[in-house]
Formats: sequence, structure tokens, C-alpha cells
Amino acid sequence: MRVRMVCLGRHWNARTYRYQASRGDHDGRPAPPLPSSLSAIAERIAGAAGMRLTPDVCILNHYDAVGKMGLHQDKDERPDALDAGIPIVSLSLGDTAKFIIGGLNRRDPKTMVRLESGDGFVLGGQSRLRFHGVAAIVPCTGPPELELDGRFNLTFREGASG
Repeated sequence: MRVRMVCLGRHWNARTYRYQASRGDHDGRPAPPLPSSLSAIAERIAGAAGMRLTPDVCILNHYDAVGKMGLHQDKDERPDALDAGIPIVSLSLGDTAKFIIGGLNRRDPKTMVRLESGDGFVLGGQSRLRFHGVAAIVPCTGPPELELDGRFNLTFREGASG
């Protein structure tokens, strides 16, 4: 994983692998709130895919020119939220990412998709636990008017444990 991360709504503790109300592994301060304007965007994207989401966490990842993230499943929410197939919503801003999506097993066939600035996707229902990752960033492909260096990805989730 080559990415910088901050969470809104809850804090992801990399030592305990759990969401927390405060940044217990850093400075003990409360996690920054998740602004309602961002929640509303995620709710609209989920709704456009025919799903419902009331996010309580947004993970904001920043990928620089050499950023990447290995294949993984987003499965750190409460078991009832995962069992219900409550979606995650992902929104890309800035440089294009070479995004890999696979199946429910790590060895299932994979497809690479270019996620450009403004692209969003929803993983929910039976697809909620598909393996996915970022193979590479394509530098200098973001809209110049954003004046962003690299790629920002916002991932919205509901049912954070902790």
C-alpha cells in the first residue's frame, strides 16, 4: 500500500484494525466529522445504483504518482452491515487510476478499469466483498482546473465497527 489516508466520521486505527471515535493510536483527539454535504453525495451515488447508504465513515486516500493499493476486500464494517450487502461508494478526483476489480475470491479473474476524475462506483449487494485495488496512477491526467497533485479517492461506508 502506497497511499496517505485520513478518515472522517470515525478513525481507522491501523494498530487494532478497528474504527474508533477518537484517534487512539495518534493523538487521542476525536475523529474529524463527516460533513453532511459529502454524505449527501454518497447517498445520491448509491441511490443512482438502486441502493441505500447512510454513511458514517469516509476514508480519504491520496495517491501520488507512485501510489498504489493491493487487492483487498472492504470488510471492516459490522457483520450485520456486511451481511446486508450495504454498499460502499467510491469517488475519484484528480489523476486517473488503473483500478483492478475481481471476484469474491482473490484468484478470480480480474478486470482493469481506468477511473478518471469524477468517476464513482458502488460495490453492494452480492458484489459488496469483491476484491479490488489500484495498480497505478497515471500522472498529470487530472483536470487542470482542480489543481490537484495526484489522485484523491473518497470511500464512503456504513456500519463502522468500534
